[in-house]
Amino acid sequence: MANTLEQPEVDPGASFVSEDARRLAQQRHAEIERQRQALNLQRENILSQRTSNPARRTALEAALTQIEGQIQAMG
Repeated sequence: MANTLEQPEVDPGASFVSEDARRLAQQRHAEIERQRQALNLQRENILSQRTSNPARRTALEAALTQIEGQIQAMG
């Protein structure tokens, strides 16, 4: 909890932001970053795999397309 001597945080729009709201925003941001990192690791794993099997190659390409779409959707 905030100390009574601390000043409340103010955003550029001059509205007050509670400590709880700031903490929730940080948690959401951290979760999104973890998801993005996990997707990038999956992408790197797929890109590192080599195969001469056409069915496996097709599956890897499909998975890569899906992961890249998810990364793009995250922004």
